Amino acid sequence: MSQQETHGFQTEVKQLLNLMIHSLYSNKEIFLRELVSNAADAADKLRYEALTNDALYEGDGELRVRISTDKEKGTVTIEDNGIGMTRDGVIEHLGTIAKSGTADFFKNLSGDESKDSQLIGQFGVGFYSSFIVADKVTVRTRAAGHAKDEGVQWESAGEGDFTVDTIVKETRGTQIVLHLREEEKEFADDYRLRSIITKYSDHISVPVEMWEEGTPAIEATEEQEAVAATEGQWQSMNKATALWTRNKSDVSKEEYEEFYKHISHDFTDPLLWSHNRVEGKQEYTSLLYIPSKAPWDMWNRDRKHGLKLFVQRVFVMDDAEQFMPSYLRFVQGLIDSNDLPLNVSREILQDNKVTTALRTAVTKRVLGMLEKLAKNDAEKYQTFWAEFGQVLKEGPAEDMVNKERIAGLLRFASTHTEDAAPTVSLADYVSRMQEGQSKIYYIVADSHEAAANSPHLELLRKKGIEVVLMSERIDEWLINHLTEFDGKQLHSVTRGDLELGDLEDAGEKEAQEKLETESEGLVKRIKDSLGEKVSAVKVTTRLTDTPACVVAGEGEMSTQMIKLMEAAGQAVPESKPTFEINPEHPLVARLNDEQDEALFTQWSDLLLQQAQLSEKGSLADPSAFIKLMNEMLLAKLK
Repeated sequence: MSQQETHGFQTEVKQLLNLMIHSLYSNKEIFLRELVSNAADAADKLRYEALTNDALYEGDGELRVRISTDKEKGTVTIEDNGIGMTRDGVIEHLGTIAKSGTADFFKNLSGDESKDSQLIGQFGVGFYSSFIVADKVTVRTRAAGHAKDEGVQWESAGEGDFTVDTIVKETRGTQIVLHLREEEKEFADDYRLRSIITKYSDHISVPVEMWEEGTPAIEATEEQEAVAATEGQWQSMNKATALWTRNKSDVSKEEYEEFYKHISHDFTDPLLWSHNRVEGKQEYTSLLYIPSKAPWDMWNRDRKHGLKLFVQRVFVMDDAEQFMPSYLRFVQGLIDSNDLPLNVSREILQDNKVTTALRTAVTKRVLGMLEKLAKNDAEKYQTFWAEFGQVLKEGPAEDMVNKERIAGLLRFASTHTEDAAPTVSLADYVSRMQEGQSKIYYIVADSHEAAANSPHLELLRKKGIEVVLMSERIDEWLINHLTEFDGKQLHSVTRGDLELGDLEDAGEKEAQEKLETESEGLVKRIKDSLGEKVSAVKVTTRLTDTPACVVAGEGEMSTQMIKLMEAAGQAVPESKPTFEINPEHPLVARLNDEQDEALFTQWSDLLLQQAQLSEKGSLADPSAFIKLMNEMLLAKLK
């Protein structure tokens, strides 16, 4: 019994369809790559499901994709005998974009068609690419193992809605009929389609077939022998061998790039890749890609990530995240193992020595790829860092074993370059360390400008000591897990003691001790006037041009960590700063001479709030600060 229903597309789908129809004018032929890719995936999934239920083959185990055209009707048909879809599956997969991050994607659209078409490439379009060339698409499908009368027909003109109907379909799998627009009839040409398949789908491991017309019989003549008639037949247009099973020397750069687009549904070429076959105790093949662009949903916690898993060339699962740590979630590719059981399940993958060994090996392979890139092509590595650097910063917390290697891949800004671009590695920093310097000095602030202009850097600048400038939200969290590099401790310049060690000469130390002794009375007066607002008042060793600063005491949370905790909704224990003063600054010298205790308290409070504003970028009560500032200005003007 027919059950036709009409459904409306999600708003995002309508926007995406409209955008694709009008934007992808320069890359129309990719519709065939996307649809053939999906059809091949459907064949892979059936092959895996049939391992435990042979009846799903329904007597036909020869999996393939077939493409045909009808010039008169102006249609192109892509048909597979793969896993197929149920009615609910059709509504879910063809009526919605089953990919997170859609809101971010549409937020980034500019209205410039050429730019927006590049954004689509990072987003992935799959089935919806049909509407680049078609003004109507008809899908007929039946899930393997379901009755013939449980077939489903889906149809849409790519505008506001689509219809779903129950039909009888004799064979399992999916048939997609594209009703081409008048201006896209070139794609109904047999030769045109063959050239596209050869270009985009040669690497696909199931046969992609097109119909080869037969030839009539030719009778014998004096000049020519008789030729028997040949019947028409389906002929494979691709090699139909899994690309990763071939020798590296036999695979061209173009084939590697097309295979990447097949598995990632990305339009852009990958940045680099590594193809390796490992034999011995473990036998497996890995083909790993580093993309050139980050997907829009990189930071979405629910985003699917991981490699495709094959066992003895049989597809087992997508998104096998067990083989790739989360901080490398941008890596695309596959693993084909000979050591895992074919009926592998997620439970087995959770606790399996082979899985752990594969994960370790693949992680090292990716880190090696990145180290090689950083060493041989710094400019290309900066391209990678701009896209994925913040994700890589999760590594030291997640992967203790490879912490030092990951640290070597990190890039920061520093006072050496005075440039906001993060181009400095920790190895670069160590190579420039001064004689007697035992620590790597760094500062974490809300922005590069705040870090570069922080008063905490004054003494270090004067001494020519380089400071790493960090200004990303993740940096404070990173530093809590990355405490040293190459045997050198990382030390925050906003912490209580700068710990300059051998960088501080005897004369400076003596002068500092003398200043502290001479300022004991002033320090006590300020502490008494500020009371509970500060934990301690000290004479600073780090300021030259600024009257005062606040620092975090030993064992206390830094300002940036407090902000990070608060942003995550965590309760933060109340902490009072250590207030450091510079007695040689004219304002502090003037304060020391102030006899009026009320004025002395106001000046002390003003200097404290200035220091807190400089450190935090904000104050708990900015209006009180402005009121105090105005009062002091008026008093000065009288």
